[in-house]
Formats: sequence, structure tokens, C-alpha cells
Amino acid sequence: MKSLYQFIISSFQFLQPVLKFLSPKMRLFVEGRTNWKTKLQAQVSEHDQVIWFHAASLGEYEQAVPVIVALKQTHPNYKIAVSFFSPSGYEVKKKDSKLDIVTYLPLDTRKNAREFLDILNPGVAFFIKYEIWPNLMDVLSTRQIKSYLISGLFRPEQLYFRPMGKFMAEALSRFDHLFVQNKESLSLLKNHGFDQASISGDTRYDRVSAQLGMDNQLSFMDDFTASGQLTVVFGSTWPEDLSIALDAINKAPKDIRIVIAPHQINATQIQKLKKDIRKKVICYSEMESQELQDYEVLIVDTIGLLTKIYSYANIAYVGGGMGSSGLHNILEPAAFGIPILIGKHYDKFPEAEMLRRLGGVFSVDSENEFEEVFNKFITDKTFREKSGQICGHFVNAEAGATQKIMSVISF
Repeated sequence: MKSLYQFIISSFQFLQPVLKFLSPKMRLFVEGRTNWKTKLQAQVSEHDQVIWFHAASLGEYEQAVPVIVALKQTHPNYKIAVSFFSPSGYEVKKKDSKLDIVTYLPLDTRKNAREFLDILNPGVAFFIKYEIWPNLMDVLSTRQIKSYLISGLFRPEQLYFRPMGKFMAEALSRFDHLFVQNKESLSLLKNHGFDQASISGDTRYDRVSAQLGMDNQLSFMDDFTASGQLTVVFGSTWPEDLSIALDAINKAPKDIRIVIAPHQINATQIQKLKKDIRKKVICYSEMESQELQDYEVLIVDTIGLLTKIYSYANIAYVGGGMGSSGLHNILEPAAFGIPILIGKHYDKFPEAEMLRRLGGVFSVDSENEFEEVFNKFITDKTFREKSGQICGHFVNAEAGATQKIMSVISF
């Protein structure tokens, strides 16, 4: 299987000039890695001391942030490097002034791994959740560079635990320590001989808890919500999510303020959404000098504002659960003590299942189900506030992963 893996990675690298025409995202994926060595060398000097974090995308990067903040305090002379696999992470963070080095991770060939580490020369490496690359782990181990997995999540069906996945199990064994989210992951690892593991919890709880102490004010949200009784935020939505919510949105009382923040900013889809909404609707990009209090629905056609927008919500719907893209981050609204609706697909998200059992999150799979829960949240203040309190208390109780991680790592 390892030979097949090497063949697939090498073939993908060879075919990149053609693959970039498949989609705009693939073009960014390919072109972002063009001349990656030159781009990385421009950010690193020979005498730099570097702490390296690798994340698949923006969501995984958010899991790294609490540890990055902690290490900046304990190791102020080190540069923080962050690499991304996906354009959706790199494109957002490539100019972030809080990060010293931002790069794409080159494809996982042995040659790329050696050259990447030759340039970056990190003192320690942190990988987030699922990001485990066999060739890279081999080279890190050979060079005796310590490596840690943060917020790992494991299931029996994963390749590490199957006969054909021996090469992936070997990559997993290269880590100095595996910090996992729950006892199920730890038991699975221990049963397969991975003893360098412990439960830290999920660093996202620390990340979203810290947001409570930040300035979350947005002047346009102050204006938009000024004359409303309740604010409902639909965050990171896909068309499949809105298909079950649209009828309820159109039937909502006029004094309800509704914010829709699509996961992908697609002009065609946004124009269609505007036409489908039978209320006074405006896009963020159209606001300028408009009186936002005159509108009932605000479509946020930009990125980077959703976390702060959640702080204004009384009710939240978090997207991704009605399609195959995967449920987005429910912990951001949960931290603010907001009751949450999600779609039907959430089985790979333990926090969603736990909050569903507790009564803070409600899963719906049809227009009728959505409308029933949505209307109950709107009309029943006691029910709404109790569900929100469950979410807020849950996040507060689960925080603390960063402290556990910091007590173990050394380099």
C-alpha cells in the first residue's frame, strides 16, 4: 500500500498543470504551490528559530490558535510558521500579521518533505486533527524533530487500524505524543499499541471561550439589530441548508432580524437567494449609507465576520449538515450561549452529538422539522434561553485542552 501511496502522490504532482483547470479552488491549490521553495525561503532566515504548525484548512487552524498564543508567551523569540493544505486556509491567512511565516504544504513526496524541512528547519512540529503525512513524518523522525498531534480524533474504520494501512500506522507512530479529543480515540489508540497518547480535549473550546473576552462589536450589526426583537444567524450555510429554512424565513415575524452568512461567496447563488426571500433584504456589500434598520434580512457576502456576528444572535443555524460538505463549527455560537439548529449529518462531530443529547443543539432533516423547532425558539423564551444556557455551560466545562498540551510538550 505504501508503494501505491507514493505512486498516487507522484502522479498527482505530475498532473497538476492539467488538474488546475478542473475548478477555481484547484487552480489556487496548484498555482499556490508554484515556486513554493522560493516563496518559503523569502520568509525564513538561516538563524531563525521556528515553531511550525500544519493545518488542513481554516477550521483546523482555529484549533491551533490557542496553542500558538500560549507558545508565543513562553517562547517569544521563536517565529511561528503555519502551513496549509487547502486554499481556503492559506488565502485567508497569508497576510495575517500575527503569523511570521505562512505557506502551502507541498505534496507529500520524500523529496518535497526533505526540501521543505531544509528551508523551514523547525524546532518542533504540530499537526492538527487529521493531518498525518507518511513521508513528512518519516523525515521529521529521521531528523529527530519533535512532532505532536493536536485535537486528534480517531475512529475504528480509519486506515491506521486496518491491515492495508500499516504504512499509515507507522506514520502515526512517529509522533512524540498524540493529544486526542475523547476517551474513545484514546482507547482505540491504546488497543492498537499507540501508547504515546493522552486525552487533552479539543482546543476549539479554548479558542471560542477566549472570544468571549474580546471586542465583538460590529457597528453594522448594532444598526441592523436596533429595531428587532430577536436576531437569528444562519452561519456557514450551503444551498442544501437554506432549502429547508427558506419557507420559515419568509414566514418569520417582521420584527425578527435574520442574518445569512453563506460558506461560499458565490454571486449567482446570492442573487438567487435574494430573489427567493420575500422580505426586505440587503447584502453586506450593498450597505454603504443604507438605513439597515429598514431591512429584515442581511446577507453577509464577505468572510471573517461570522464569529462576531454570532455574538448578536438569539438563535443560530450552523450549516453543512444537510449536504456532504460536513457540519461547520457549532462551538462559536455555543460559546455565546445561543441555542443551535443543525442539519441531519453530524455523526463525525462528537460535540454536536453531546449537545444534541443535552438539549442545546437540535438536528432537523426537513422543512417541517426546521419550521417546528425554529418557531418554538421564536415563541418560547424559556425554552430558547434554557437551550442556550446548556450550550454556554457545555463550552465552559470543556475548555482547558491548551493547558494540558503545554504541560506535556518540550523541545
